[in-house]
Amino acid sequence: YKERTSGGSLGIRSGSYGSLDKQLQNGVLPIQVPSATKTKPFKTFKEKETFLHWICKFAGRKKVGLLLLCAISAAIFVWVLYLGKDEVQESYNVPIPKVNDSLPLNNSRSPLINGVQNIRINNLTYSPVDAEGSEVPPPPSYFLGYTLPAEHPCNTFTLPPPPADKKRTGPRPCPVCYLPVDEAVALMPKVPSFSPVLKNLTYIYEENLNKETEFGGSNFGGYPTLKQRDDSYDIRESMSVHCGFVKGTKPGHGTGFDIDNSDLLEMEQCHGVVVASAIFGAFDNMLQPKNISKYSEQTVCLYMFVDEETKSDLETEHGLNESKKIGLWRIVVAHNLPYANGRRNGTIPKFLLHRLFPNARFSLWIDGKLQLLVDPYQILERFLWRKNATFAISRHYIRFDVFEEAEANKAARKYDNASIDFQVDFYKKEGLTPYSEAKLPITSDVPEGCAIIREHVPISNLFTCLWFNEIDRFTSRDQLSFSTVRDRVAAKTNWTVNMFLDCERRNFVVQVFM
Repeated sequence: YKERTSGGSLGIRSGSYGSLDKQLQNGVLPIQVPSATKTKPFKTFKEKETFLHWICKFAGRKKVGLLLLCAISAAIFVWVLYLGKDEVQESYNVPIPKVNDSLPLNNSRSPLINGVQNIRINNLTYSPVDAEGSEVPPPPSYFLGYTLPAEHPCNTFTLPPPPADKKRTGPRPCPVCYLPVDEAVALMPKVPSFSPVLKNLTYIYEENLNKETEFGGSNFGGYPTLKQRDDSYDIRESMSVHCGFVKGTKPGHGTGFDIDNSDLLEMEQCHGVVVASAIFGAFDNMLQPKNISKYSEQTVCLYMFVDEETKSDLETEHGLNESKKIGLWRIVVAHNLPYANGRRNGTIPKFLLHRLFPNARFSLWIDGKLQLLVDPYQILERFLWRKNATFAISRHYIRFDVFEEAEANKAARKYDNASIDFQVDFYKKEGLTPYSEAKLPITSDVPEGCAIIREHVPISNLFTCLWFNEIDRFTSRDQLSFSTVRDRVAAKTNWTVNMFLDCERRNFVVQVFM
C-alpha cells in the first residue's frame, strides 16, 4: 500500500506591505489620532494692535492691504501642500496583503480564507502602475491549494499493513482519510486552479470532413493528420484542437451522440460538480450511489448516459417517468451513436464531460459497472483540492509498464493483436520506453481508467481531448495511450497528473456482480 510521493504540499506563507499586522485590526484600517502637544497661548488684542501699528509705521497704508493679501495667499498655498502630502502618504500606507499560497484552517478545521490572488481590503483596492504611470490590471485569481493543520489526523495517517487473509488474494480496498462532508464542502475552491501556458482552448468544427489523413479517425472525432496531431502537443496560450463533436452547431446537437434539447438545456445549468456514468447495450446493471449526503443530493448533478436499448431495459425494470430519474441518477438517452462498439461510445462522456457540461467546474467519472460509495465532495477534496491537482486517476494495481499492459491486453483478447502492436510500435518510435524508477517522481505509466477525477480548466480539458483523439485514432484501450499524452503535455507545461493508489480507488467505488 505504501505510496511514493512526488513532492511536498504547499506551505502557508503570510506577509504584509509595511506594517499590516499593526495597522489592520478586525479587518478595518486604523484611524490615526494626532497626539496631544502643548501649544503657545494666543496673543492678546493689545499685542496684536501694537504689531499692526509697527507695520503701518514703516509701510504706507496703501501697501498694508497688499501685504495682507499676499500673506493669506501664502497661507492657503502651504495648507494645500500639507493636505496633498497627507493624501499621498496615506495612499502609500494602504497595506497590500501578499498572496497566500495555502489555505490556513482554524481550530475547528474549517477554512478561514481561500488561497486566492486578491489585493483588496474591504472596499480599498490597490492599483499598481507601470513606469509610465498607466494603471496595470490586477493579476487573475487562482486557487493555490491549502494545507491541513499540523495536528490534523489526516497529516499523520498511514496505511495499515494488508490483512493477512490467505483465502483472499488479489487487489482490495485500503483506508482513506476523508474529511467530513461539511468540511470538504467548505474547502471547495472559490476560483479555478492555474492552467499553465494554455489559457484559451477552442474546438475544431468541420461541416465538410476532410478524410485525407494517414490513418485512424472517425466522423465524430474528425480525421486530424499526423502534422495536426503533433501541433496539438505544441502547447500555446491559445489553441484550437479536435475534441469530438466536429459536426453540428454544438455538442449533442447534430454531431452524433445526439441528446434531446431539454436534456442539453438542463445539463448547461450544472455549474458545480458533475458525477457521470454510462451504460450502452444494456451491458451493465445500473447501481445507485451510496453514502451520499443530502447536500450532494441537492447540489451535485448525477447523470447516467444510456442508449435506446438500455433505456428500454430500464423502463421495464425500474420505470422511467417524466422526471427522467431513477433513484439519484438523471437518465439521458444518447441517439445516433457514432461508433458500433459500446466501449468506444462510452469514451465520449468519459473523456469529454467538459464539452457536454460546459459550465461545470468539477467532474467525477465512474464506469457503468461501478457503484459509488463515498460522497463526491469528500473524493474531490481528498484527491484534487488537498493535492492542488486538476486531474487525478488511480494507477493500475499490478502493472506500471505500457509494454506489459499491451501484452496483457493481447493475452486477454481485449483487442485484436495487430492493432495493439501497431499502436505500441508507433509510440516506441516516438520515444516510449519501459517504465523504471528512473521516471520518478512519475509512479506509473498505466492507469486504472474506470474512475477519473478532474477540474475543468483549459490544461486538463486539453489533456482529455488529446487522450480521446489517441483512442479515436488507435485502439479503444485507453491505458495504452495515457502515458504518451501525459508526458508530451508535461514536457511543454510541467503539468502532471495525481496518480493515487489503486486500493484508494477501491475505497470509493466497487464493482458489484449481480
